[in-house]
Amino acid sequence: MQTIPAAVLDDLAPQGVLRAAINYGNPVLAQAGAGGKPQGASVELAAALAQELGVALELVPYDAAGKVFADLDSGAWNLAFMAIEPVRAAQIAFSEPYVIIEGTYLVANDAPYFEVAQLDRPEVRIAVGQGAAYDLFLSRTLQQAQLVRAATSAEAIALFFERGLEAAAGVRQPLLAAAAAHPGYRVLEGHFTAIRQAMAVPRQKTQGAAYVNDFIERCKANGLVKAALQRSGQGEVTVAPPAASA
Repeated sequence: MQTIPAAVLDDLAPQGVLRAAINYGNPVLAQAGAGGKPQGASVELAAALAQELGVALELVPYDAAGKVFADLDSGAWNLAFMAIEPVRAAQIAFSEPYVIIEGTYLVANDAPYFEVAQLDRPEVRIAVGQGAAYDLFLSRTLQQAQLVRAATSAEAIALFFERGLEAAAGVRQPLLAAAAAHPGYRVLEGHFTAIRQAMAVPRQKTQGAAYVNDFIERCKANGLVKAALQRSGQGEVTVAPPAASA
């Protein structure tokens, strides 16, 4: 059994508890299972890390990534699962990505848009979940289209339908589910960004960050990430390649 350095435990599991933020706003990685019990790839990874560290695990649920980030300084969590984003990187240390997810658009069947680049027009209103990775990306890159923000990604999809907006931006899989549930809508084939999902810790937790990065590389290599995705019905999601230095 390996000995975990005290500095790593202090960073990741003070008082012997790993508090992991679980974002239900990204249903590719976390879902509410039977009886509301959290499940999904991020839950399995958190459990595997806690077991390796020899500490208890406490799952801290959120309904949006922006809310996870907003809680950074509260001490509510020691570990999170978030998309790598420059805006966040000033305060968060990210591991190498473990999953690559496409950000794309949901539109009406009769909408005149067939490529993601066609949405950047003055008359286009796009629903987004506030603080989500694709909100941050589109805020930097769109020149003409207007972003209409909802509190969560799920609420953004609902807002798109309710207000008759031109598009909803989000992760491909939940957008496909929304289109399947609402005849007359489709998801664009292309993507405006490839969202790199990673494990994350507060930037000052340097020892913990290094350990988490090594851990996630091992989980990609040993098949845990792929198996966790498959067990949660997300087997079509792309596992990130090994880091160049791994």
